[in-house]
Amino acid sequence: MRLGFWMAWGSLALATQLGAADWTQDASIPREGRPNILQLDPQQQAHYVHKGWQHSLNYPVQVTGVTVPLELLQDLLIDTYETPLRKLLQQAFKALSGIRTFDDFEALAGLVAEPDAAHNIYNVPLVPHDFARRLGTSIIDTENGPGVSFSCAACHMGELFGVPVPGLTNRFPRANEFFVTGKKALSLVEPHLASAALGLSSESRRMLQSVKRSLARVEARLPAKDGLDTSLAHVALSLSHRQKDAYATPSGWFETFPRPDAIRPIVSDSKPAPWWNVKYKNKFLLDGSVVSGNPIYTNILWNEIGRGTDLKVLETWLDQNQQAIDELTAAVFSTRAPRYTDFFPAASLDLASAQRGQKLFNGNCVRCHGTYDKAWDQPDAALLSAEELLATIRVRYFTNTPVIDVGTDPQRAASMKSLLQLNDLAISQRKGVLIQVQSGYVPPPLEGIWARWPYFHNNAAPSLCAVLTAGDKRPTTYFAGEARDKDLDFDTICNGYPEGDQVPPEWKIDPARRYNSTLAGLSNKGHDEGIFLKGGQEMYSEAQKADLIMFLKTL
Repeated sequence: MRLGFWMAWGSLALATQLGAADWTQDASIPREGRPNILQLDPQQQAHYVHKGWQHSLNYPVQVTGVTVPLELLQDLLIDTYETPLRKLLQQAFKALSGIRTFDDFEALAGLVAEPDAAHNIYNVPLVPHDFARRLGTSIIDTENGPGVSFSCAACHMGELFGVPVPGLTNRFPRANEFFVTGKKALSLVEPHLASAALGLSSESRRMLQSVKRSLARVEARLPAKDGLDTSLAHVALSLSHRQKDAYATPSGWFETFPRPDAIRPIVSDSKPAPWWNVKYKNKFLLDGSVVSGNPIYTNILWNEIGRGTDLKVLETWLDQNQQAIDELTAAVFSTRAPRYTDFFPAASLDLASAQRGQKLFNGNCVRCHGTYDKAWDQPDAALLSAEELLATIRVRYFTNTPVIDVGTDPQRAASMKSLLQLNDLAISQRKGVLIQVQSGYVPPPLEGIWARWPYFHNNAAPSLCAVLTAGDKRPTTYFAGEARDKDLDFDTICNGYPEGDQVPPEWKIDPARRYNSTLAGLSNKGHDEGIFLKGGQEMYSEAQKADLIMFLKTL
């Protein structure tokens, strides 16, 4: 691919080549999705996707409200000092904040480690840094010099058995903890004193002052359990620290005395959604509440409200950086799901069982989750290898994204009422972004469903076996852990977290990794009656459920 040639084009010339994506409410979309959302020619598409993935790893919004001075982090976490004062300050910061190395700083945001060549099977474009070793650490050139922030990869770069997977939900996102802990840590740093004691430049001092001002209008909170994200509440509560006008203007009064908001006592946690499903939708988020507008605008707007950014400054940046938005859009919509056979041999899947499961699926599940054409049904199937036979050759979802109430925990969807105020913002109105509260959740396309455990919007079901179990019989508690070892960390039969005596002992140490579905917002009920129960009675035998899971593992 001749990147140099395409990069030589002016942004205006490229913009004239773009197809007009339809972002309007209820826009009819192809059942096969919109993987080339901007309708680019193949070379342009490849170029935009490549650049977009770079943006997803190195956050492109130079005016973001939270950037920590790189110079400060080097002084506190990297450099070695011999002078007693600097050494004392460094030791005091590490002891009080709990952040002792730069990797601790990156881990605070839950970033996935950079892979070696053998584990980079999806060709993640690594962004070279001198000391950063995790995907999503962003060195941003600001008006006050280089600062450190985090990118989309903090939530949308997951790991499967040592392999980073673009667009996969980060199983343990920690952006919320980063803001809670980071705000506490920066409260220990007075800009002028830090500048004098550590010899910081005037640019670093100004950046430090700026980030402290931004964090004053941010209200962050920790999720109920590891693996969940509190971005909905983070945005709504941060807005309560600003004026209620078209630009959510910063206000010293509301920073100190935030407005009341109904979401404050409510658990509205959910997990980040996988990117490869976006191309099939015209309603976005897990509950389909963003009913128009490019979801990339929505995510950047949410990010920046949650980072305390001045929205007038953000609006100017968005207007001046349409190409970066287009590139990131192209990358997100082109994302592909990982296949089971990328990690396990084709022989580990029972073809006859999967075909039986396909018949069960097509007789019931297609009405909510769409249709999946398999290679084994094609005329040339006899010529295909065992792995090729298992491929999904076409997904056919819906021209208008459905939202259905199947009885799963309603708190996440209901809490969107607190974000209706986003419709009043000038950026939302200019970019056509509209939020409508929904009754239920989007039944998602099931591409890559095998890789997306635990299940439901709130992680309430540890495996596909649990999903296909009546709500009152699902496990009330389970232990969660990283998916590092295919043999120990993953139940291949039930497709999800191991349970009982198969749980790795180290998973039981951290209470935040013990899921409890009896807590508010974490219910594991629903998605049973009328789906695989009829009048409370099971519609499928255990053998049929095993066949259905076998089929789902091929998607």
